Amino acid sequence: MAIVNRTPDSFFRPGLTWEDSAAMDRVHEVVAEGADIVDIGGVPAKPGSEVSPAEEIRRVAAFIAAVRAAYPELIISADTWRHEVARAACEAGADLLNDTWGGWDTGTAEVAAEFDVGLVCSHAGGLPPRTRPYRVAYPDVMADVLDTTLGLAERAVGAGVDPARVVIDPAHDFGKNTWQSLEISRRLDEMTATGWPVLIAASRKDFVGETIGADVEGRLAGTIAVTALGAWLGARIFRAHDVRQTRQALQMVAAIKGDAAPARIVRGLA
Repeated sequence: MAIVNRTPDSFFRPGLTWEDSAAMDRVHEVVAEGADIVDIGGVPAKPGSEVSPAEEIRRVAAFIAAVRAAYPELIISADTWRHEVARAACEAGADLLNDTWGGWDTGTAEVAAEFDVGLVCSHAGGLPPRTRPYRVAYPDVMADVLDTTLGLAERAVGAGVDPARVVIDPAHDFGKNTWQSLEISRRLDEMTATGWPVLIAASRKDFVGETIGADVEGRLAGTIAVTALGAWLGARIFRAHDVRQTRQALQMVAAIKGDAAPARIVRGLA
């Protein structure tokens, strides 16, 4: 799942895909690098200037329509928690609603059901959108993640979302400190054992930077480590800024597990 942010103030390389032409160039690039899904968002997760629903729609809806016209078979994801934006995105051609704020707007699931699209059910620790955790604590963080995401998945199915289109996400950093994000990483098999497809969105996040002592530009290696571990433990979708490197890491893990063959074998055979 490649990230294309229609924002001027994202945490990683802000403004890179703010302009329409730059954003479409990025879509072409990530598709060529092997992205199966393109996740398009109009509001950064971090606190900042207010972005109204109307402005969010202006940033993403027409662009989603343009991407759909350019790539009829591509899976397009809309990164939003708002039902108004979700509706506009679906009308423009989105296939998936990536609700990273844990069902804060209950209407988003109803929109997913109405348009028969997918829905990502995430754990944000009950925080309102665009807020940071402060001294957050859980008796058992993975138990809380499971209780929340499975509850959201059940609610979505109850609202009419096709169970085959529901994804769960532990949401690293959202409502969590670094220790907690590390714990959900090593216990990810508890999520994959539920049978729901699991998405991980660890790309260049703060818990990676705090763990390896790196700023956002230096977090690729740490991100790839989390990606490889998540793949080994059974995650299915990987939200990434660095598509080519992520695909290569996933290919390597799949070959080690015996789920895929190497691209080319000549060593010791000639």
